[in-house]
Amino acid sequence: MAVALVQAVGELATRVGRDPDVDLRAGGVSVRLFSDRATGLRPRDLDLAREISRAARELGASADPSAVQHVQIAIDALNIEAVRPFWCAVLGYELLGEKHLLDPQRRGPTFWCQQMDAPRPQRGRIHVDVYLGKDEVEARIAAALAAGGRMVNDANAPEWWTLADPEGNEVDLAIWEG
Repeated sequence: MAVALVQAVGELATRVGRDPDVDLRAGGVSVRLFSDRATGLRPRDLDLAREISRAARELGASADPSAVQHVQIAIDALNIEAVRPFWCAVLGYELLGEKHLLDPQRRGPTFWCQQMDAPRPQRGRIHVDVYLGKDEVEARIAAALAAGGRMVNDANAPEWWTLADPEGNEVDLAIWEG
């Protein structure tokens, strides 16, 4: 079934002129539509996603929306223009738009630099952003709190919530908007 799904995705993508990322593993198939534009996915991408979902259902594949869709690492910086080239160089990443650092193979997490107004010597300067489907965020927050985490900031909800582990290492759980 997995190989048939990959073939179906390829045929659908060829028809609309898109190249989705397809990851075939023993545990299943992941398909990701990627936009190289800052504005996100286009209507034709959403149509392709619906077609891929339909093809998967017809082949008997089940979707798992609880799986993490995207992980992003945020680097706090006072001088982003000085910091960004370093991270591109050490990671072998490319600049996407004006903000995001992208693995050219789209296998690793994206990175971005977040502007700081002043140094924060008592806090970490890098945190993880985990993007989830809209229906998964509350359950993930509850699980993190039950596992000993704490809510640091929910002022940006429902766009994102900042949580910390018992030692204060932070993560933002955010809604994936495509």
